[in-house]
Amino acid sequence: MGSEGFYQEYEVFSKRNDAAPIQYQFSLLAPNEELALIMAQENFMRREPVSDIWVVKRSYIRKMTAPERQSLQRIDNKDYRNTKGYGYLKKKWRQYEQGMLDEKEILSWGGEHDREKA
Repeated sequence: MGSEGFYQEYEVFSKRNDAAPIQYQFSLLAPNEELALIMAQENFMRREPVSDIWVVKRSYIRKMTAPERQSLQRIDNKDYRNTKGYGYLKKKWRQYEQGMLDEKEILSWGGEHDREKA
């Protein structure tokens, strides 16, 4: 058996604590998943505390094909979902409120009220 088939690529993920999200860390080569987990543990013992480590054989991970990635580009026209696109609304609302309470408007309320009494 050649060295080509002996080692397999694994991707390592970890969580800092039980409430933290899982994060991608690095790739490693190992002959099997048990040794991949041991190698990942050894790496973290020297660096940082973690509450959980996952190792996944790279061949088990499905990534998007080129045509599938192209389908993501159609989502790019959704500026209305970004709050930065609504920055002008505060100014517009202030102008609207000031326009509603001008002198003519206030005086017209009294005139309508007087007409209703008559």
